[in-house]
Formats: sequence, C-alpha cells, structure tokens
Amino acid sequence: MSLDLQDVSLQPSRAALTGWRQQLGTTMLGRLLPRATLSAVPIAPESDDQRSRWPVTRALLRSPGAVAGSAILLLILFVALAAGLLYPGDPLDMAGQPLLAPGEDWQFPLGTDALGRDLAAGLAHGARVSLLVGVTAALVSVLIGTLIGALAGYFGGKVDRLLTWLIEIFQTTPSFLLVVVVVSITQSTVTIIAVVIGLTSWDTVARLVRAEFRALLSADFVLAARSVGYSTRWIIVREVLPNALPPIIITASVIVASAILTESSLAFLGVGDPNKVSWGSMIGTGRDMLRSALYLTAIPGLTLVITVFSLNLLGDALISALNPRLRGRTA
Repeated sequence: MSLDLQDVSLQPSRAALTGWRQQLGTTMLGRLLPRATLSAVPIAPESDDQRSRWPVTRALLRSPGAVAGSAILLLILFVALAAGLLYPGDPLDMAGQPLLAPGEDWQFPLGTDALGRDLAAGLAHGARVSLLVGVTAALVSVLIGTLIGALAGYFGGKVDRLLTWLIEIFQTTPSFLLVVVVVSITQSTVTIIAVVIGLTSWDTVARLVRAEFRALLSADFVLAARSVGYSTRWIIVREVLPNALPPIIITASVIVASAILTESSLAFLGVGDPNKVSWGSMIGTGRDMLRSALYLTAIPGLTLVITVFSLNLLGDALISALNPRLRGRTA
C-alpha cells in the first residue's frame, strides 16, 4: 500500500493567508500609526446641544413656554422699573374724576377708582411691590432651606432626624395663618412681609435639597473628593451643591409665584402695607363695586393671573431645560 503525498496538501489555503496578512497588517498599523487608525473610525456627528456652549439657554430659546413667560416677566419688570418715570408721584393720590371707565378718558387709559386714583399707575407701582416680595421671599426661603437640607442630607444620623423633625413642624403649620399672625403683630411693611413669607416657605426647599444630597453622596465624584481629603465644607459647597442646583432653581420660581399670591391675599384682607399700593389692595378696594365697576377688580386680578401664569410657564420650561434627558424634548 503506497501513500500518495501529492494528494495531501500541507500548504494553507489562499483565503487563510489573506486573512492572516490583513490581521497582521492591521495590528502593526495600529501600533505604529494609532492616529491613522483612529481617524479611519467613523465618528457620529455631535448634536446641537453638544456643540452649544450653553445647552440650557438653547433649550429655553426653543421652548415656546419659556419664551412667552420670559417676555411677559421682562415686560412686567420694565414697567416696575420705569413706574416712577411713567407715573410720577404717589399712586395713592387723587388724579382725576372718580370711577372713569377704561377708555373713557385717554389720560387714564385703564380708568380710575372710587377715589379718583389712576388704575394704570396703581398697576405699575404695584408691580414693584409684587416682584420685590416674590424675589425677596424666594431668596430667604432658598437660603434657609438649602442650608438646613444640606446639613441634614450630608451628615445624616441625629442631625438628619433633628432637622427633619424641624421641617415637619413647619410643614404641618398653616403657612398663611402664620404669616397673618406675624404680620399683624409686627409692623406691616413690604420688607417684613417678604421676609416673613420666606421664613414660612423654606420647608419645601429643605426637603428637596435633603433628598438630592442623600442621592448624590454615593456618587463617584463625592467618593473621590473624600478619598483625596477635601474638607466637608468643600464637598458640600463645591461638589454636591452645584449638582443639586437645577431642582432648587425650579422650586424658586414656584416660590416667587406663591409669594406674590400670598402678598396679594394679605393686601386683600387689609393686612398689607397701607403706604404701598399693590395688586391685592386694588382688588380689595374694588370688591364692593363688582356689579357697578367690575374693571376695578378684573384688571388687577387679570394682571396677577398673567404674572403667576408666566412664572409657571418658565418653571415648566426649566424642568425640561435643566434635565439632560428631557432637554431634547423642549420644543
């Protein structure tokens, strides 16, 4: 029995040699010329939010609600700042004939009340009071709530239980009733009213900040900061707090709207500042003439509704703009 060596092929096939050569060439090329290899890899084009240096601003500009709310707020802010130039003098002084309907005398386009006071001047000067109370109350509540929530969320344990108990006390206390009692005891000025409203509104911010801190303490950047040896103050202020700012900003817009409504309610009840005109006091003045002069309450009431609605529009847009997952849906 003979063995035919010609029938046995000891050489690899051409396809195997070709594949081996390609693999070897790719490996050597990757070691010698890594840039050429990486440049050949297709890179997905960057999105608009990645190319933009201000993705939040870009998302807000694409949101109709944010644009409309910001435009209304800017208009109200301009009127409030220019109230002294547009309507000089005291808006509580008599300016014309009493009970002029809107459009009856173009010197008073929105009409006058029962004492002859210009309704347009009252709206302009009342915008100052409303915005001052809203912004001041929001700042006070955000500062107190952020401090208490950060301490409770970061340290935990007995500190968390004590501060949570304090938060629950303020949450179970009727805030509007507390504001009425405090303002009635103290002097009813715009500044005191704004501070008191802020002192009764910080509990919501505190609970939110506490929850954010508890969720962020297990993040990698916090663990890295602790391992490096950064102080507690550094970790709270420079590491955790910036990542908890988006929900705080959104809550602040809600507090501004709530503070404006609270101040208007106080003025409507006659507990507000008697030396300042506000939208709530204008509504309270015209409530006795709802049938004969509806515009006395309808115009300041509509202004109040539009202002609060614009703040809600801006707050809803901020929710989508500050959340990277929802940012692309802002349209």
